[in-house]
Amino acid sequence: MTVSKNIVWHDSKVTKEERQELMHHKSAVLWFTGLSGSGKSTISVELEKELHAQGIHTYRLDGDNVRHGLNKNLGFSPEDRTENIRRVGEVAKLMVDAGLITLTAFISPYLEDRKQVRDIMEEGEFIEVYVKASVETCEARDPKGLYKKARAGEIKEFTGIDAPYEEPVNPEIVLETGSLSVEESVAVIIDYLKAKGYLYETSRSSR
Repeated sequence: MTVSKNIVWHDSKVTKEERQELMHHKSAVLWFTGLSGSGKSTISVELEKELHAQGIHTYRLDGDNVRHGLNKNLGFSPEDRTENIRRVGEVAKLMVDAGLITLTAFISPYLEDRKQVRDIMEEGEFIEVYVKASVETCEARDPKGLYKKARAGEIKEFTGIDAPYEEPVNPEIVLETGSLSVEESVAVIIDYLKAKGYLYETSRSSR
C-alpha cells in the first residue's frame, strides 16, 4: 500500500477539552477484551444503556457490527486480526477526541495489538477491561454456537480452541464473569469511572 506524502493534518478550533466541558464528562475508550462468550458485548450494551440514562455521551463499537461494514474485507488470520484492531483503535481515538466515552467489544487476542491501541491514546484515555472467563465457561454458554462449530472443524482459527488468546497483564478493570452478574459488572465499571474522575458530579437534571 502506497501512502501519499501530500497530506497535512488540519486542526480544529474546538479542542477535545472544550468538547468534554460541553458534555460534562471526560472522554476515554473502555476496551473490552476476552474470549468469545465471556460477556463483552452483553456487558457493554448494558453499560452504555446505564451511562446514557445518566446523561453520558457514548458510542459502542462491537466486533461483529464492525465486520459488517468498516472491516468486512478482513478475515480471521493473525494479520487480519491485527488490522481489524488497528482500524478500530483509530476510530476509537477519533471518538475520544469528539468527547465520547467509547465502548469497544472485541476479542482482540494479542497483547501487542492492544498495546498499539493504548499507545495512540493519551495517558488515561485507554481503559482495558478484561472480561475474564475460562474457555470451559464460555463454551458452556456458547450463545452463538461458535464453539460447537469450532470443535467440529467448521470454523478455523477460533480463539481459545485453535488460535491463542493472550491475557492482559495489567488491565485497569477485571470482571470475573463466572461469578459476577451483568449488573454487578456494570456497577464495577461505573464505580471505577467515578473514582477516577471520568464522570463529573453533575446530574442530568441539574444541567
